[in-house]
Amino acid sequence: MDRSEEFAVKLARVERFLAENGLKGALLARSDNFAWLGCGGSNVVDSSQETGVAALAVRKGRVTLIANNIEAERLLTEELDGLDVAATEVFPWHEPARRAAIIKRLAARGRFAADDGSAGLPALPDGFPRLRYALTETEIERYRVLGRDAAAAVESAGRDVEQGITEADVAALTAAECLERSIAPIVLLVAADERIRSWRHPIVKTTPVERCVMIVICGRRQGLVAAATRMLHFGPLPDDLRERHRAVCAVDATMMWATVPGRPVSEVFVEAQQAYAAISFPDEWQLHHQGGAIGYQPREYIATPDCPEVVQPGQAFAWNPSIRGTKSEDTMLATGDGPVPLTAPGTDWPVVRIEKEDATLERADILVK
Repeated sequence: MDRSEEFAVKLARVERFLAENGLKGALLARSDNFAWLGCGGSNVVDSSQETGVAALAVRKGRVTLIANNIEAERLLTEELDGLDVAATEVFPWHEPARRAAIIKRLAARGRFAADDGSAGLPALPDGFPRLRYALTETEIERYRVLGRDAAAAVESAGRDVEQGITEADVAALTAAECLERSIAPIVLLVAADERIRSWRHPIVKTTPVERCVMIVICGRRQGLVAAATRMLHFGPLPDDLRERHRAVCAVDATMMWATVPGRPVSEVFVEAQQAYAAISFPDEWQLHHQGGAIGYQPREYIATPDCPEVVQPGQAFAWNPSIRGTKSEDTMLATGDGPVPLTAPGTDWPVVRIEKEDATLERADILVK
């Protein structure tokens, strides 16, 4: 399947969704939806904004790009090349009101909805993000390459960490490794020593690294996001931390094995709760979310005990169980043959092997320096 075939598959999904919801068209301006339908094309210039600099208007059998004169030709040449974009509506950058007029003109031909509220259009029905969940063959291939690169970036940064540098220095090393691989680190967390034990979402500070450091990334490339966590320790690893880390790796492996296409996500969550209890940490799951589906968002949704979602074939997940002082996190693909880790530890990173009957999963261990 090439990009043009991928585009046709996705366009058919959108058209079915429109028909099921009594819509004639949809405007996709959010960066996640644009990248999804655009088969990895990006409308992002300012990454602080959910809405990009251009939109795709979808009607049955026809996709129109709406962009200002700064962006239109670049997007067609570099981001949407090879895709069947039937028309382009261009407005002067200094006349933003023309954008709304174009949208209203297109929407006048039937009931339209928008993912960003453009031109006063109603919101897309809640089920639209589900169109992104089951990845196509070409998306999976892009994800495999991204996963390997994301793991390599965070592990390379980890190996370069020196005792005494600050969390901010570690973040800079990690960001550089990501950017060298054309990965945007849209989430970058670093914690040293006591901050690992204190906070589950450690925003980067200037705390010096004395013994232990944890690096967390969500890296985006061509719209897809890969998540991974790695930890390292200077000097002999304390027995308590070693035991806690092996325990959290066991919970992570349990969740990965439980992520089977067709299975309710709530059942995966119940298995996680049982796994925490089995390793004598029954309450730790209450102190941080356990992750969930990933794809064109760092989490497409967060799993909960009453989550209504069902695991889709070829859907990506990033579970992130944690026990005070440690965490295990990678991005995986759900398949009928078992979980496929996308950000698996590299050959020179230590691993914890978790076994279950005739299956083994390797989770990232703590690198001792």
